[in-house]
Amino acid sequence: MVWLASRLTYAEAVEAFERIGHCQVPATVIWRATQTHGERLRGYVRHQQEHVAVERVVLPPAGQDHAQPVGVSLDGGKMHIRGEGWKEFKVGTVYDVVVTPELDPVTQEWEDQAHGVNMAYRAVLGSADDFAPALWGLAVERRVPQAADVSVTADGAEWIWNLVADYFPDSVQVVDWYHATEYLAGAAEALHPNQPAAAQAWRQERRQNLYLGQVHKLIEPLERAGLTTQADYFRRHERRMQYQTFREHGHPIGSGTVESGIKRFKHRLAGPGMRWSRPAAERMLVLRAAVMSDTFDNLWRLAPN
Repeated sequence: MVWLASRLTYAEAVEAFERIGHCQVPATVIWRATQTHGERLRGYVRHQQEHVAVERVVLPPAGQDHAQPVGVSLDGGKMHIRGEGWKEFKVGTVYDVVVTPELDPVTQEWEDQAHGVNMAYRAVLGSADDFAPALWGLAVERRVPQAADVSVTADGAEWIWNLVADYFPDSVQVVDWYHATEYLAGAAEALHPNQPAAAQAWRQERRQNLYLGQVHKLIEPLERAGLTTQADYFRRHERRMQYQTFREHGHPIGSGTVESGIKRFKHRLAGPGMRWSRPAAERMLVLRAAVMSDTFDNLWRLAPN
């Protein structure tokens, strides 16, 4: 019942019971069960996070890291909380990185490129400080601290890279390629206002520079034009924009794992007309993450009644 309510709205769960189970289960019954067990599972997850806090984790000696490359991505989405309005929930995903052939969007040639598989998710309604223990708990669960090869891919948000500096300081850090190219398009329009053809030509030329890691070729013309905000963005993230090098070393350059995850969270939590109390939202985020990570059954079994 709770598993079903984590995948469907309460009204859809009622219909599923009627059509498939040939039984009538009122929405209020499903809702109460979801709140009761959602709090139980949420309490267990929080307890586990406290148990693996940074100061409690003991890492193996040097040289004993595992060889499976892992990736981390994080981002935020919005949901409506009654009495508060639209609030951000933050999502983190950890995944194994595998390399398979794919058509390169720049060269249009088939090349080995990195992909995320075996995704696991955590989501928290609140600030970056509220989110940090959940992200770290997931990282410990997926043995990220013991990995010899860790990459973090995300957009340019400051709160993200502050967390990465604290929790994954030795990781390869990558600003998502598509976010970077979107920002490049905005910089081109600022550099050539009311000149769409010139802006398009500059963007296309500098897109290749961006892919090759030649970020200085973007910064210099923006600075000369007095566009310090745009120049500072590329300067701040220059080391995170070495896309050709990242790909050659088997690191993802896109954060689609977390972006698609946020869409799946929003499907259950931010659909048309959905309004949540804060406690109910916090419980559903835990349940939804477990369903999306395929860990619901294990979490149900481990959480004490």
